[in-house]
Amino acid sequence: MSMRKKPVQHTHRPTTGAASRIYSRENVGRYAERARQRRRGRVIRRGLLIGVLGVLLVGVVTAGAWVTSLMSRLNDGEVITSDLLATLTDSDVTREPFYMLLLGTDGRPGEETYRTDSIILARVDPTDKEVTLISIPRDTAYVYQGSTVKINAVFSYGGSDDMVQAVNDLCGVQISEYAEINFDGLKALVDAVGGIDIYVPEGDGVDDPEAGPVVIEPGQQHMDGEAALTFCRARHQFADGDYTRMRHQRMVLGALAEKILNNLDVTTVPALMNQLADMVKTSLNVTDIVSLINAMHGMDVDNMYSANLPSWAGEDTYINGQSFVFVDETALAEMMARVDAGEDPQGPQTMGTTGEGGGTVGDLYENSNEDWIYGTATTGSSDESSTEGSEGDTSTVQ
Repeated sequence: MSMRKKPVQHTHRPTTGAASRIYSRENVGRYAERARQRRRGRVIRRGLLIGVLGVLLVGVVTAGAWVTSLMSRLNDGEVITSDLLATLTDSDVTREPFYMLLLGTDGRPGEETYRTDSIILARVDPTDKEVTLISIPRDTAYVYQGSTVKINAVFSYGGSDDMVQAVNDLCGVQISEYAEINFDGLKALVDAVGGIDIYVPEGDGVDDPEAGPVVIEPGQQHMDGEAALTFCRARHQFADGDYTRMRHQRMVLGALAEKILNNLDVTTVPALMNQLADMVKTSLNVTDIVSLINAMHGMDVDNMYSANLPSWAGEDTYINGQSFVFVDETALAEMMARVDAGEDPQGPQTMGTTGEGGGTVGDLYENSNEDWIYGTATTGSSDESSTEGSEGDTSTVQ
């Protein structure tokens, strides 16, 4: 169908008499006022538009300044040094599995030297929403610059870059990212997310003034920052000491992951990111952190794999009067091959070189320190093995 042009509208000019009535002397003031109103309306509209654009511009500048502030604090140059960045391996952390070194330190603001109290190697797979946590005993023997030292001393002697290289060498991996948090930061982080929920197994309650001022009873507990830190530090009252402490640290990490990934009010994320920047020093940038949280949202945290290095300590592991933890290198290589493949590490949860039943963070909530020590712990992996095997055959963790 053809389009018809709109007919031209002919304007009829008023007669001389009409014109004289419209533009009469008496109407001049009224039309002048109308003209002023039209000009004032245009000025107001322009002013509103400029105001809106100004607000948007301020918002963009403010957001940019906020992100810049976050980045400068998260990527603190005194911790995330050029040497550290040169040691880390490039990877696309939102699209492929990568290794990250997590350090908990006893550092305080203003201190130049401090120790690592917690060393955890994490494998993160954002595509399959899987995480593996491998604890490294801080007393693990490591040859550093020709001398045998405890691996946590590498951090004190050589800094974060040498620490990353030490874990690379020990575990046969290439670490891509790094994060460090101190005691005060952990307390503040747990408080910032509103506390964490942990089921404490019977026998794993804590009453240790050296670890912290909080007494933690067995059973379901909602922990604030002080309680979480106490739980992470306690070791003296447990038969396997540092190994129980490492399990508790993995339990706290699991509870934090559950809170942040699955139970956090999204409206609190900007405030949380702002607080996080003051507590954690990391090689990750803001965009990667937000993308990772989004990618890992909905992860089944209870099924995060958990283990510590296959290792032992005893009267034969003293050097120059110092007690060391020695690693079973063959067992470690076999375990790390499974970790690298994204499989259950089947590593130990206490001192020893094997962990036949494997284990997850969820299993840590179900078994006490004595279960792990005496080989009576049951895990999801061991339950499956007993179902597949003959009646009455129950696998246990050694």
